[in-house]
Amino acid sequence: MSSNPQQQQQQQQPSKLFYRIGEVSRLTGLEPYVLRYWETEFPQIRPDKGRSGQRLYKKKDLDVILQIKQLLYKDGYTIAGARKKLNGRDEESATETVIENAKKELREILEILK
Repeated sequence: MSSNPQQQQQQQQPSKLFYRIGEVSRLTGLEPYVLRYWETEFPQIRPDKGRSGQRLYKKKDLDVILQIKQLLYKDGYTIAGARKKLNGRDEESATETVIENAKKELREILEILK
């Protein structure tokens, strides 16, 4: 009954609206300078900045960071490869949605014709 390490990390994450860079660093096991660098390399990571100028990451940002960490450190992707993989995932999910909608419409047409 071994579970995915990313799922284990997500289960350990506290449920909050925003996380400061130190909290994200602790949760992900990454240094703050790595997180700041990844912000420049991956457009998917866009933390808001509070009044004090401190980065405020959302849960979505945290999930993307964990996914990037998996791609780079575990799967052996380069930064460019991980960026392409993340961008391709968005395109694939959009394509899958279009295909599923087309299938649904074809099933409805088939029912009408019966």
